Amino acid sequence: MVVPGPALTDPRALLEGPVDQVAPLLLGAHLVSGDVVVRLTEVEAYAGEADPGSHAFRGPTPRTEVMFGRPGVAYVYFSYGMHWCLNVVTAPEGTASAVLVRAGEVVGGLDVARSRRPGARDRDLCRGPARLTRALGVDGDLGGTDLLDPASPFRLVLREPPSSWSSGPRVGVAGAGAPTPWRFWLDGDPTVSPYRAAVRRTRSTPAGGSTT
Repeated sequence: MVVPGPALTDPRALLEGPVDQVAPLLLGAHLVSGDVVVRLTEVEAYAGEADPGSHAFRGPTPRTEVMFGRPGVAYVYFSYGMHWCLNVVTAPEGTASAVLVRAGEVVGGLDVARSRRPGARDRDLCRGPARLTRALGVDGDLGGTDLLDPASPFRLVLREPPSSWSSGPRVGVAGAGAPTPWRFWLDGDPTVSPYRAAVRRTRSTPAGGSTT
């Protein structure tokens, strides 16, 4: 088990900063869900209404309303009708931004995580956002949870951030938000997920029409 550094004394204030500055500070933090503890090794930043790659780009909706709330709350959404993804809401209340938790290392409750991801190698248990939520047992019922509540069974424990990290384009983001280097990871960590560029999907249209 990894021995963590000291917990930060005012994590909510830290999360109120600009999302591209906050996101790398989550590297090395611990996500606790019941008996399972995951050390975060890869995250992505999304800047709400200022970011074409963000769910909140067009303003609040029933789905994204939580992103406009208090920093430190969990934004959980269902992706491609198949799996859950977990985000940590950042920025002051009323301003939407969030950090997508992409990957991590299981440092506590390994047997429980293995039972949820049978057949996976230990380094792959949380190597990707869908794998991470499955190993943690996270689903939509945990959306809106205050991750900074020390009494919560589902919580985020921020630690002193690493001295260095790497950054690059976000995974699967196309269009205007594609070049933004807001994916952050611990270089050389085997649990970091492989980078995949977005594949622009097209559809056939009548002559003179357009594709999307």
